[in-house]
Amino acid sequence: MQFSLDDGEYAELEEAAAREGLSRGAYAANAALAAARGQAGSQVAALRGALRELVRASEQVRKIGVNLNQTVAALHTTGEEPPTLRLYAAACMRFVARLDEAAHAVLKKIP
Repeated sequence: MQFSLDDGEYAELEEAAAREGLSRGAYAANAALAAARGQAGSQVAALRGALRELVRASEQVRKIGVNLNQTVAALHTTGEEPPTLRLYAAACMRFVARLDEAAHAVLKKIP
């Protein structure tokens, strides 16, 4: 498939593709398919943004794992289970699982 753009349109396409982290061709193909499927291009951009936020949130939740690791280190040092050990472990597992599920759901909706 081929199409023509003037210089201004080409620049717009190039900027939009760069914002999405895609090549111009991949961006144009995604936009054409979204239009053919009746999906607004802004929906795709919103989903990509949501996925980026989920990835950042997952990174933050993994930082909870640092607290868990420190609590486990205290357990090994003292031989006694710190009161926060089970709390951190359960929270970490619960939140990471929920974020991973949400990220996969968003990923499935991105063409």
